[in-house]
Amino acid sequence: MGHPRKALRTTTVGAVSATLIAGSALGLAPTAQAADAVRFVDIAGDGGTVLKANVITPAGADGSRRYPLLVLPTSWGLPQVEYLAQAQKLANSGYIVVSYNVRGFWQSGGEIEVAGPPDTADASKVIDWALANTPADDRHIGMAGVSYGAGISLLTAAKDKRVKAVAALSGWADLIDSIYSGRTQHVQAGALLDGASLVTGRQSAELRQIFDNFYASNLSKEQDMIDWGKKRSAATYVDQLNKNGAAVMMANAWGDTVFSPNQYADFYEKLTGPKRLELRPGDHATAELTGLFGLPNDVWTDTGRWFDHYLKGADNGIDREQPVRLKSRSGGGYEGYPDWKSVGATRKKIALSGTTTIHTNVDSGADGGIVFLSSILDQIAQAPPVAAIPLLPRRWAAVWQSEKYATAQQVRGTAKLHTTVTPTKESGTLVAYLYDVGPLGLGKLVSNAPYTFHGQTPGKPLGVDLELFSTAYDVPAGHRLALVVDTVDPLYIEHNPSGAQLTFSSPTNDPSYVSIPLREQ
Repeated sequence: MGHPRKALRTTTVGAVSATLIAGSALGLAPTAQAADAVRFVDIAGDGGTVLKANVITPAGADGSRRYPLLVLPTSWGLPQVEYLAQAQKLANSGYIVVSYNVRGFWQSGGEIEVAGPPDTADASKVIDWALANTPADDRHIGMAGVSYGAGISLLTAAKDKRVKAVAALSGWADLIDSIYSGRTQHVQAGALLDGASLVTGRQSAELRQIFDNFYASNLSKEQDMIDWGKKRSAATYVDQLNKNGAAVMMANAWGDTVFSPNQYADFYEKLTGPKRLELRPGDHATAELTGLFGLPNDVWTDTGRWFDHYLKGADNGIDREQPVRLKSRSGGGYEGYPDWKSVGATRKKIALSGTTTIHTNVDSGADGGIVFLSSILDQIAQAPPVAAIPLLPRRWAAVWQSEKYATAQQVRGTAKLHTTVTPTKESGTLVAYLYDVGPLGLGKLVSNAPYTFHGQTPGKPLGVDLELFSTAYDVPAGHRLALVVDTVDPLYIEHNPSGAQLTFSSPTNDPSYVSIPLREQ
């Protein structure tokens, strides 16, 4: 059974502190000053909680005309100046922009509610304040944010029909599927969020208990945690969001180690109004980062175009573009698709034949990397985590490989594992990895995902269906794909009792395979 990673949490707090020192200057990059000066204000949120905010209006706004309103809730742990550079640009193009520090962080009052009802109520109060105190147009209101601000924006659009357009950047639609996918705690992601909130905010007693139960693998509280997460997930309210009709743009990174792209893609498919999904290389919030400094940035450019069309009525063509926009981790330009299911239109199966038994509790050397660092290296240098596939110890890792491909294989979308596992204990964790293997046997990580089971009968076969994290990756001609399964990864808490073994088989009537989604050639 996994245990709390106290050392990891301590290290994370230090890393987060350094990150936030840099992050506090994000909005201070030089920008054009055509908009009116920034005005810092206090806004009474839900229950009178003070929210620290800043307001920028277009130059010359004198109350004689109304302007579209954009409300920007801050990211987890970042101060209210986070969006200042982008807010200036948006105000220059004719928006009233109100950015505010969410409750529980920095100088805003209250405790951290993790996008709970008080947070969405706060957002509505900010809209109320802007309509009463600025020349904002109540018919043209949008919300945008990165990470935490994205989640709050989506939830508010589901609960406040005044919000007509949303840009949710590096956010979540399903909180549980983000940090507890495959019934497995994403411990590095959880520790990062925990550490940031300890440094910059005030955790509520409820949040502290959620974190403690999360680290301790407290199964008696599992359903409570799931219910808590559902209340804070836009996927729970998708019907209401569709009824309200807000135009929703979502952007994320393939390697996001906090909010995986899978849960965004699933949510995107359920939306019935105007919608757009953009996925690029990078990790959590790294695709938007340069834009926060006021530098040219594709995500923020498209965000501006989205609002210009759906709040101003500009005929800029964004509504006529293919709504699903992807950029491969291997380089090249953007690819357009009519919907998510068209991304991996062709599938090839790699058979997972034979019977293989592995021992648990030891890291084989196949790993998903380190939160933030690994995916940033992949984004900047196309250098994902690697493993020497021939050298992986077969006592602790099961390995299957495809044939050598004669032509390049453009992996696009979500690889799916189907197999039969026979455990020797009632609980267990496995982690599946998909590697691009070169001629010398060096494997570059294409994707991974964890899977945990509880309450199984030892010795009884268990069917496993697992979706790996969605990606876009080009496998060169002459390379192979390999599926590796082991039981320990620093990204996740594992639930393998001491001495446990897992046997993988491929019954004749239910063969095991991994299905690879490929771009239609």
